[in-house]
Amino acid sequence: MEGRGCRATEPLEGNRAGASKPDPVSTRQQRIAELAKQSPQMGFTSLDHHLDQNWLVEAYNRTRKDGAPGVDGQTAADYGLSLLANLESLLGRAKSGTYRAPPVRRVRIPKGTGNETRPLGIPTPEDKVLQRAVVRALEPIYEQDFLNCSYGFRPGRSAHQALQALWQQVMGLGGCWLVEVDIRTFFDTLDQAQLRALLRQRVRDGVLLRLIDKWLKAGVREGRELTYPEAGTPPGGVVSPLLANVYLHYVLDVWFEQVVKPRLKGRAFLVRYADDFVLGFACAEDARRVLDVLPKRFGKYGLTIHPEKTRLVPLVRPPSCPATPGRPVVPAPGSFDFLGFTHFGSRSKPGTWVVKRKTAGSRFRRAVQRVAAWCRRNRHRPIGEPYQALRRKRRGHFQYYGGVIGNNRLLWCFRERVQEIWRKGLSRRSGKARLSWERMNTLLRRYVLPTPPGWVPPCVVNP
Repeated sequence: MEGRGCRATEPLEGNRAGASKPDPVSTRQQRIAELAKQSPQMGFTSLDHHLDQNWLVEAYNRTRKDGAPGVDGQTAADYGLSLLANLESLLGRAKSGTYRAPPVRRVRIPKGTGNETRPLGIPTPEDKVLQRAVVRALEPIYEQDFLNCSYGFRPGRSAHQALQALWQQVMGLGGCWLVEVDIRTFFDTLDQAQLRALLRQRVRDGVLLRLIDKWLKAGVREGRELTYPEAGTPPGGVVSPLLANVYLHYVLDVWFEQVVKPRLKGRAFLVRYADDFVLGFACAEDARRVLDVLPKRFGKYGLTIHPEKTRLVPLVRPPSCPATPGRPVVPAPGSFDFLGFTHFGSRSKPGTWVVKRKTAGSRFRRAVQRVAAWCRRNRHRPIGEPYQALRRKRRGHFQYYGGVIGNNRLLWCFRERVQEIWRKGLSRRSGKARLSWERMNTLLRRYVLPTPPGWVPPCVVNP
């Protein structure tokens, strides 16, 4: 079923005389969402008329201004000096088909704490604005299609919600068999032909599809070398998370809900954040069957499952009585990492079996080593500057890793390690003796660092 999209001129409910005037961009997004919800099978053939100057201004306001320049060397601040003129030119080129997607500048940034690096794509500011505008036109459509098991890069959804949903699902089953899956280089190996076919199921607007096709074909410049990848999403592009969600929505989410679950013996669930996901099963046989078929399913769409990082984890209750010759052996509960947290089964204080979560060891070491490296580079600065930077770093760590219950011990350890690193940095500012903890405690009374949520700090910090 095809539809002409949403050239609606009637006002929505609530936009009457005397009511506050709504944001025109959000109003049109709401209208798109209503049409998508009313007609789940409709293909939108007319969306480009929403891309006007107001739409692009809103996209520019939602784009980060502190990003590095792309291949043209222009910053977001430079682009904003003549914003309306630049957006008018961009709009004309985008709709007429003369817009040329510039290559993405690629740099290498450290991966973790070793010598390994990972590529980072940096589009131009103009490219970011146009991609943001296209995302805001497509997002209302796919938000009506995406399932509740998907949490990554969606408005109103976060990693903490995915963690909470996973915990509730496992506890609701009373323990389960987890399939931990790792897709090898998903954003670089995604099949572009398959992606175009999946997009056309809901979006058939020629202007938007042409723009997405140009971003997929845009080159990547690393140093003086220019390459044209034949697979993957636009590196570093604002549109990449949405395209990835659309791809995995059809490849994984819909397939698991409509094809896999009806064929299982027991209950099962899926929790996905972008390309990171876990599958939970009440029955071990169901888990093994799905684990065997996953590589074939993903291989059909050009994706590869990492054989070493994909495994079956028994997150089950331990037996209450010792094993007997006629009793099946229950494996010891395992553990797995998801979104920076290690999940494992343990006993609570009342003695009941629960799933506990703590900061993953690799994430904890990475955070500590990054703070130490920063202190080494900036220990010569006036004491107020490192203090403000350490406040931001520790507050950010606590906000994320303090968002789950039961992680207080590692939050406390991180607090102590940061203070020890700062003390060592201050001790090496001169050739004098090492700064004692007595003097450090005096300093910390004046420069108070953030503490974990719900924790009352003592008056004196002990070494």
